[in-house]
Amino acid sequence: MVAAREGSRYLSAWSGLIAGPAAWAISTQLNYALVPWECGNHAYPIPWVAIVLALVSFGGGFLSWREWRRAENGGIALAAGTATLAAVLFAAVILLHTMASLIFTGCER
Repeated sequence: MVAAREGSRYLSAWSGLIAGPAAWAISTQLNYALVPWECGNHAYPIPWVAIVLALVSFGGGFLSWREWRRAENGGIALAAGTATLAAVLFAAVILLHTMASLIFTGCER
């Protein structure tokens, strides 16, 4: 029981470092994959997809932050603090990339 709880603490501590880059990678790939569909249909789903993925990154960061606040030993505290900051950074990158997609849709020629 203690080992399972300790494992979930490690997963919670690292969740920001897992969710942030994964959300960013999915956002980047979807931004490129949705451009032909976006130009053909004149619909703009990219900002909505990016908002959802930024929230995923923030969610992972929140789990890491919560574990950082509870951490008693240095290893978990360091991992959770780093993962929290990484999740915020990746969410900011997703949102900044989205700002660019609001100006340049990819359909300009």
